[in-house]
Amino acid sequence: QLVSHDTRVQRIIDLLKQELDAVHVEVEDQSARHAGHEGASSGGHYVLSVVSPRFSGLTPLQAQRLVYQALDDMMQREIHALQMKTLTPEAWQEG
Repeated sequence: QLVSHDTRVQRIIDLLKQELDAVHVEVEDQSARHAGHEGASSGGHYVLSVVSPRFSGLTPLQAQRLVYQALDDMMQREIHALQMKTLTPEAWQEG
């Protein structure tokens, strides 16, 4: 059963808001750019911007680990590649 890309993007947003109390999530689906490359058919390629108070006091690597944990089930099957920017609300507002 194929999941539409829109549904997958919405699930990413919902999971991050639920798991990380994210106040802002942007998801750019770049899957179409990678069509035909190894693994591309098994999952999507996404670029994320995630703003969460849970990132306060964490290194970028620690913040990214939280994102990977929140999306763990999707990482197994539905997400092939993930680039991300993690920001605290304060850093996001400073823009």
